[in-house]
Amino acid sequence: MTNSAEQSMQEDRSIRSLLSQYGEDVKRLIYSYVKSWSAAEDLVQEVFITVFQKVDTLEKEASVKAWIFSIAANKSKDYLRSWHYRKLLFTNTFSTKTNKESPEDLLIQQQQKTVLSEAVFALPVKYREVIIFFYYQELRIEEISTILGINSSTIRTRLARARDLLNQKLGGDLDEQ
Repeated sequence: MTNSAEQSMQEDRSIRSLLSQYGEDVKRLIYSYVKSWSAAEDLVQEVFITVFQKVDTLEKEASVKAWIFSIAANKSKDYLRSWHYRKLLFTNTFSTKTNKESPEDLLIQQQQKTVLSEAVFALPVKYREVIIFFYYQELRIEEISTILGINSSTIRTRLARARDLLNQKLGGDLDEQ
């Protein structure tokens, strides 16, 4: 096998590895922006095509997760500015995993998640994205700062304001949970 063929196979394996490692998280992140699962799936493909094309530009010390999430956030924002987005209707629901709890407990949890997700989706994008990165993607402030290209103190401020807005919308229940 030639050297270029071996290199191509290694790149293919590494992209597949990145897709399996981050694919679902990237899809959920994109969904939080575009609020459509089918659009999110399409954008995930675009993100990983970009990752494949730009993998050589990744700095060795950079976080791969933050880099991929940055690409996903930018693709999502581009989509939101597109003509296609303006013509779509979308839903504001998160998918939930089933547990072996009583139906009543599951219903209460589902209702709480629905109320919370609706409140998060009602936030302006600049607050919604920091909430999703911080709580759903469990990224550090510094990583969010890198992804969004915004100062970390601004991220902290937006996070605090987003929490305040959510507390107002949820009647102060956020601190109790």
